[in-house]
Order: sequence, then structure tokens, then C-alpha cells
Amino acid sequence: MHADLLFTGGPVLTPGGRTATAVAVTGDRVTAVGHGGLRELAGPRTEVVDLAGRLLLPGFQDAHVHPVPAGLELTQCDLTGTTTAEATVAAVRAYAEAHPGREWILGGGWSMEAFEGGTPTRELLDAVVPDRPVYLPNRDHHGAWVNSRALELAGIDRDTPDPADGRIERDASGGPSGTLQEGAMRLVGRLAPPATAADRLAALLHAQRHLHALGITAWQDALVGDFLGMDDPAEAYLTAARDGSLTARVVGALWWDRERGAEQLPELVEKRAASSHGRFRAGTVKLMLDGVAENHTAALLDPYLDRCGCATANRGKSFIDPGRLPEYVTELDALGFQCHFHALGDRAVRDALDAVEAARTANGPGDTRPHLAHLQVVHPDDVPRFARLGATANIQPLWAAHEPQMDELTIPFLGPERAAWQYPFGALLRSGARLAAGSDWPVSSPDPLQGIHVAVNRVEPGGGGPVFLPGERLSLTDALTAYTAGSAYVNHLDDTGRVTVGALADLVVLDRDPYAGPPEAIAQTSVALTYVGGERVYAADGT
Repeated sequence: MHADLLFTGGPVLTPGGRTATAVAVTGDRVTAVGHGGLRELAGPRTEVVDLAGRLLLPGFQDAHVHPVPAGLELTQCDLTGTTTAEATVAAVRAYAEAHPGREWILGGGWSMEAFEGGTPTRELLDAVVPDRPVYLPNRDHHGAWVNSRALELAGIDRDTPDPADGRIERDASGGPSGTLQEGAMRLVGRLAPPATAADRLAALLHAQRHLHALGITAWQDALVGDFLGMDDPAEAYLTAARDGSLTARVVGALWWDRERGAEQLPELVEKRAASSHGRFRAGTVKLMLDGVAENHTAALLDPYLDRCGCATANRGKSFIDPGRLPEYVTELDALGFQCHFHALGDRAVRDALDAVEAARTANGPGDTRPHLAHLQVVHPDDVPRFARLGATANIQPLWAAHEPQMDELTIPFLGPERAAWQYPFGALLRSGARLAAGSDWPVSSPDPLQGIHVAVNRVEPGGGGPVFLPGERLSLTDALTAYTAGSAYVNHLDDTGRVTVGALADLVVLDRDPYAGPPEAIAQTSVALTYVGGERVYAADGT
């Protein structure tokens, strides 16, 4: 039989390395992988792609991403490109002036390092938007910046107590200063007008185009549900899956309501059945165990330090009762759910692994494939437990570098010993753990090649300076595998993530072969072509 699609003339990344030079696709599957040109499979209707020395590899998969909020932010007050207080405030002013009819100023993506202590004040916003409420989550979406009008509408004043799962930052007089951390975000976020169904669908499709342009053919949406005022993306996915506009393969992680307990299990079973169609499946549950290190809500085994290097009384927050977590995870595992943990601090990581161990003990080995995302601080004693328990390490490589948020807002408050336990990619891999990779977009760039650059170099793209914990670097092959086969495993997409005969033809052609250049040049690589099931969904030249 003649192939529908034939790639020739370049290296092909297969499970055995860069040994093949040609790949044939018939229908939606890879039907031949060869070391010659496979020209005998070319017929009059075969589309032949000359790789011209460029690398062909499996499609990238993002194991932890939020495309719908990202797409919405791109159409709102997008602050992701600003790095100073002056530039951030100017961007808010410009957006407000350009949209005088907007009832609320919404958007987000500001950088914590742009403001002293990572906490901007309401007065900065009041100066440019005094008459309308403003609600702007920061880059990591664990805090929000609000103005006085928003605080007034929410009834937040000096007498308002902090919620159990959050913190209202306060000024010297005890009044709200303008930054809301974690669960305190919902005090204002719940008042903001939700996006329409049409807005959410448009955001999804906009995000999908962007992700395809980065070579991403599948992903796991790490939050399907209602959380802190964020819009539930489930209906957008179902609409796109039903009308065929969802060209990616997507797993949805259903939100575990951290204010409730096991009584929500029947609802999650119903949502799993109702929220799965075509290329969208919702067989995962997201359990957010803690916050982030920069605002001192990541859950640590030992207390944070203060600016003088002395121990404080704060060990971060556990958003789900660690004493009940093993019970919840055991029941979810018994129901066939995959558990996707947000576990950033070493205490949260240990709590997650303890819960997975309890589920394994109670239920026996299964194929639910639990995974722990973020893993900023991992106690060395817990590193070997990943492989032993079959828990995948879901890494966000872009964060593993020296940059202001790391150097000014994190390392000083962890101390040197714990700072050396951050993002232990190499140690996890050497221990036998399986790695998957993702971006957490819109927290950080969704470009896998940027993440791969940092995973290999432990330096930001385009950056110099010291290497961040060089012993934790990955090889280029290991980093690529995390973004392909590793994430495919997490997503239960076992016929993707590799270029072998019989696999789905989810493929990416890069604009070069990154193996042919120095590791410092990986970030200069871009995507030329993206295919899902043999269908082209992106071409850099616009064809």
C-alpha cells in the first residue's frame, strides 16, 4: 500500500535513538519506520515531506496546563510581558483606557519580583483605575492584586479574618493592602463577572492554535471545575469535542473541592461520565495539597526562615487534611481515577506519596498512574519512593533556574540545605522514577523547547550567570522523553509519545536538529510542522 504521508531525509527520534531517517503514515497511524527513504511507499497521492536534516519526533504533550484561562487572559489585561512595577501599572492603565465600557478590569500574569516582597498595593491600582473594580491574578495564580473598589465590593476591611486556606496581605494599620493570597482570592474573584460560554470556547480554540504551533498534540488540563473564580472549561471542551474543533487529545483533571471530603466522590463519578466525549476524557482528579514557596504557602516539613535567616512559626499550608488524604486517594484509586497532585513543598510531596502508598496497600497494584506536579522541594528520603510506588514525577522545567523570583523570594526563606533540594530532576531519574513534563501555562511559557533548554542547562533561555544545581541537569534525550513518552504515559495515551509502527501519527518536525548544536542553543529551536493523527494542524510557513 502507498502511504498517505512520507517523511524522508532527516533524523527520526525513536525509542532506540536517532537511528531512523524515514517514516510512513497511512491513515492516522505510523506504518513504517526505516533507515532508507521508504520511497517504495510513495504513490501518486502521497504527500512527501523532505526533512532536510531537521528532527522528526513524537508530538509534545503537556502534562499540566490551563489553556482556557490562558486563552482568556490573552484577550484581557495581559501582564505577562511586564517585569517592573512601572511597566505593570502602565499596562493596566492602557488597558483600562482602551476598554472604558468594561465593568471590571480582569486579566493577570504580573510578576511578583516587580514589587517589593511580591505584594503590590491597592494604591498603585487606585491611581490608574479608581472607579471600577480590578482583579488581577499574578503569574502563578496563587495570589491576586485588587484595588480599593474591589475590596469595598467584597466587604474586605481590617476586621475581615483570613480564610483558613489563604491570607489577606495587610498594611501597617491592619487594613487590606491590595494583595490576596490563595483562598483569600475567592473573596473578590467570586464577584467578577464570569466569561460567557462563547468566550470560553474561543479561548480554548485560541489556546489550541498556540499549543499546536509549539508542537503540542495532547495535554492534561490540570483544573476542570470551579476554583477561586476561574471558569470551568468542561463545557468548552465538550462543545469542541462534539463539533470536531478539538484537534488535540485532552485529559481533564476534575477539581477536588478542598472544602469538602469523601461525600463528593459520587459527584466526581458522574462528572467523569458526563464530561468525556471524543478526544476529551475526564478520568483524573486534581488534588491541590499546598500553595507556592514565594508567598510561603507551600507546605514544608520545617518552618520557613525570615529575612534574618531565623526559623519562623510558618510551615506553609495544607489545603487538604493530611490525615484524611490517604482515605480519599485510596477511594479514588479504587474507583479507577488517576490522582494528579499539586505538591510543591517537601511536606506536600511526602503527604502525596504517603497517600499513594496507602492506596497501593489497600487496592494492590493498578493502572491509575498517579503523578505529582511541581516538586519544587523534595526531601532526599522521598526521592526513591517515586519509582517504588509507581508515582510519576510531573516536572515544570522552566522554573529550575536562577531568576528573581527564585533568588529573591525563595532561596533566602528556604535556607541553603533545602534550597539544594529544589527541582531534583536528575536525582529522580537516577532513582528510577518516570518523568513527565508540563508548563502550568499561563503561569509560565507553554513552549516545550524552552522547558527542555532549562532541563538540560539549568539556566534560563538567553540567560547567563550560574547554573542552578548542575547535578540535576537532564540529557537532551531524557528531557525530550519526559515531554513525549513520559507525558503520554501520564495521559494514558499509550499509542502516542513514540515513533514506532502502529503508533498514532502525532508528530512534530523541528526547524533543525537540536542534537547537532550545543546545549546552550536548544532554545533557539522552533517547530516547523505539527501533525495529529496524520493530519497537519500547524505549519510555520502558514500552508
